[in-house]
Formats: sequence, structure tokens, C-alpha cells
Amino acid sequence: MRTRIKRLLELDRSQGRKVRSKDPEEGNFAFFSEEAPGTGVDISFSEYEAFALINGLRLMNHGWPQSFAVSILRHVRRDLEREHGRILRQRPEGPFYRQVMLARARPGGLAVDNTDPVFVTIASKAPRVDQGDAAPFAAVCRGEDVGKFSRDLGASSVTLFEVATVAHRLHQELLKTEPRHRGRA
Repeated sequence: MRTRIKRLLELDRSQGRKVRSKDPEEGNFAFFSEEAPGTGVDISFSEYEAFALINGLRLMNHGWPQSFAVSILRHVRRDLEREHGRILRQRPEGPFYRQVMLARARPGGLAVDNTDPVFVTIASKAPRVDQGDAAPFAAVCRGEDVGKFSRDLGASSVTLFEVATVAHRLHQELLKTEPRHRGRA
């Protein structure tokens, strides 16, 4: 797993970024907020960046290559980071009430383990011609917005990764940790 994480980080850095670009894949890093400080410097990762790495690994676990995972997470960075912050402002137990989830369950509906699901949604069809080249092939969608994204894009199918539960679980685990520096203490 360390090797897979290291390769994701190296690929993200090696692609660089163009801060003024309107293309989110060119203007954002997937796993870093800033340019590299140089060699021999400890790099601290924010909670969001750790969350993005977990989602990069999840994409790869579904058979997609590292370059695809980096591309998707660069593309959705702004929206995913905003949703990550919103998710963590909720009370941890708030979105997970079993009775509410059961009451909201509908035949044919998405099965999730929280009451306010957020999805990284990936369309598996190219954008429609009338939308031009800028039409997104991935988006961050809350709940029922998945269907609207799919219809608007004209996608024949989409792949969903629910991320709200992952964000809360990671947050709880990070509360149990302390930063560790390289080298000798």
C-alpha cells in the first residue's frame, strides 16, 4: 500500500499544475495544496489530502490506473474539498441514524449507510456534442443529484463512490494519531 500511495503522490507532483488554468485537472493537485518545498523537507498533509489519497486508492481498487485516479481527483478537487468540510461540520453520529435511513429507503433507491450521502460520480460515456469539450466526466453529487448529473451528461452509466462515511471514519481515526516526523527523534 505504501508503494501505491507513493506512486499516486509522485504522479500528482510530476504532472505539475498551472495555477491560472481554467481546467481543473491542470489547475489543481489531487493530493497537495501547495507546490513542493524542495528536497529533504517534511511534508504535512491536511485531513482533506489524506481523504483524497484514500479515495485515490479506492479508485485503483476498482481496476482503474493511477493516472485515472489522479485525473479524477484533480478534476473534482474544489467540489470534493468543499463537501469534505461540510461533512465534517456535521455531528459524527448525525448522518448515521438507522431509523432515518430505514424510513428513507425506497425500492430501487441507492443503499447507503448514512442519511446525507455524497458521491464522487464518474460517467462512463463521453460528453454530448452540444455541451462542448468542457463538460465534466466526473462530479461530486449529493444524494439525488447523481441522477441529474447522469441525465445532463447523457451518460449511459455512472460509477459512484460514497465518500461521507469515509470522511467521518477517517476523521475519527486521525483523532487517535499524532504527526510523525522522518528521521531520528
